[in-house]
Order: sequence, then structure tokens, then C-alpha cells
Amino acid sequence: MSASPGDTELYERIYQVVMQIPHGAVATYGDVALIVGGGCDGRIVGHALSELSPERALAVPWQRVINREGGISTAGLAQRQMLEAEGLIFSTDGRVSLVRYRWHGPDAAWAEAHGCRTLPPREEGEQLSLF
Repeated sequence: MSASPGDTELYERIYQVVMQIPHGAVATYGDVALIVGGGCDGRIVGHALSELSPERALAVPWQRVINREGGISTAGLAQRQMLEAEGLIFSTDGRVSLVRYRWHGPDAAWAEAHGCRTLPPREEGEQLSLF
């Protein structure tokens, strides 16, 4: 199934946000959705990333988006291997420390210029709620 024109525009916004996540850092699906705004949720972010063509996946660091528990939601070992190559360390239960590796979101100037939001400040380790 291909994306509708509205989905395509939303997906491009998601990809622009994901491209801001720096090497060696991660964001959750919910973090990306909150930054994108406009009714986006974590499931939409996951679907958008799954729609990346192999060529586009080279430019959009999809591997840096993980679940809210610090785990990988994709099948296979590729995502973990890519993150380990960026220096992330996984615990024995297959998770990364969000306290250590979580991206704090785009700066205010970038967010404003791209019609996005910044992430609200949070206590170390605190999860943001989407609902």
C-alpha cells in the first residue's frame, strides 16, 4: 500500500525530524511524533519509517528511532548493529539507556523554521506521554 498525498507530506516532516537525530543518539517514536505535531503519533512514525525506500534509508537514519522502553521494534539484527556501530551499548535485555542516549530534540530555531515543536523539558529518565 502506498501513502496518500497527505501521508506523503506528513512522512516528509517525520523524515526531516529523524534526520536531526545526531550520530550516537536515539529518539523514541513518541518523541518524533511530538516534535512533528499535527496529529502525528508513534504508530504513524513507525509506518513512515517502514515505507522508506532502500535508497532513502541511506539518508534518513531510521535506526535511531526506538521504542519508549529503549528497545528495538524492527525484526532482525540490522538496527542493533547500526546503533552499536555508532557507539550505543545495549543491556543484557536488549535495551539502550534512554537516560544516556536520548536526544533532547531540535533546537527552537530549527523547530520554528520547520513548523515543528521542541520537546518539553523532563526529569532524567522521564517518559513523555502521548495521550
